[in-house]
Amino acid sequence: MNTMESIIQQATADSKKIVLPETNDVRILQAAQVIKSRGIAEPILTGKPDQIRHLAEDNGIEIQQIDIVDIEQSPDMDKYISTLMEARKHKGMTRETASELIHSPLIHAACMVKSGDADGCVAGAAHSTSDVVRAALQVVGMSAGSSMVSSFFLMQHNLPHQAIQGAALFADCGLVIEPNAQQLAQIAIQSAKSARELLGISPTVALLSFSTAGSASHPNVDKVKQAGDIIQSEDPDMNLMVEVQFDAAVLPEVLKSKAPDIKATAPANVFIFPDLQSGNIGYKIAQRLGGVDAIGPILQGLASPVNDLSRGCSVDDIVKLVAVTSLQAGQNNHP
Repeated sequence: MNTMESIIQQATADSKKIVLPETNDVRILQAAQVIKSRGIAEPILTGKPDQIRHLAEDNGIEIQQIDIVDIEQSPDMDKYISTLMEARKHKGMTRETASELIHSPLIHAACMVKSGDADGCVAGAAHSTSDVVRAALQVVGMSAGSSMVSSFFLMQHNLPHQAIQGAALFADCGLVIEPNAQQLAQIAIQSAKSARELLGISPTVALLSFSTAGSASHPNVDKVKQAGDIIQSEDPDMNLMVEVQFDAAVLPEVLKSKAPDIKATAPANVFIFPDLQSGNIGYKIAQRLGGVDAIGPILQGLASPVNDLSRGCSVDDIVKLVAVTSLQAGQNNHP
């Protein structure tokens, strides 16, 4: 059983309510049918019920057993307006403004999560990452102790030629564009936590660079080294490779040759890229040329799980991300 199959099995054993607000997209309705029929989660569709049902009927999709919430006339509208006002009171949110914003699919879904009527949310098939993250931050907010929200991709290696076998995390490949040393350290700490909690693996974290153990000198390398110093002060027990090239992080013989003083053993299973540009390029190369299954971006650091889809996502991508979100929600309830 690979990691994704395990996640789906765990999600099915403790089914959570996951709201899907982009119901004008056929892929969302198709995924909801699969999720409901397999018991992966309890999907909640939001929007205009008649339009949702007509779109489903026109495409042969069975959604009769799936809850649909009318975002124009929900009986819980006043509760969600109050939830939004409370979440944004520090910005002076008025009832009039909240009453207008609550009809936004993303805001309405975030209020359902915040109020406990849904355990998590998956969106992004028809919205940008910035739209999804903005709604999550404004309403759901960050988890206790978090100073930022970052993301990772779950990379599943199934082919015999791949130097890594099983699951690994790539971060941050979807959200934080140019992290400073402190942010890079937090991304690494959050990702190690996600590896333990979501995948059940002991993390070996590699802070990636174009330099290994001082082979090059540059401010970009200095940032990675500084991030390593911060991690070692905050989490001295972390199994960590600081300032390594990707080949050293993956191949034991290369790591031993280039950085014999690094105590962690290759291959790493949590790879921290120095910026979004390198991370996004890296995961797509692994996915498109290396045959690695990539699920995400999965957000970390939020009080409740809200996850982002690629606008080019498949139905299978949606189903998998809902399973991940459901599992995250279960972990939130059982610290």
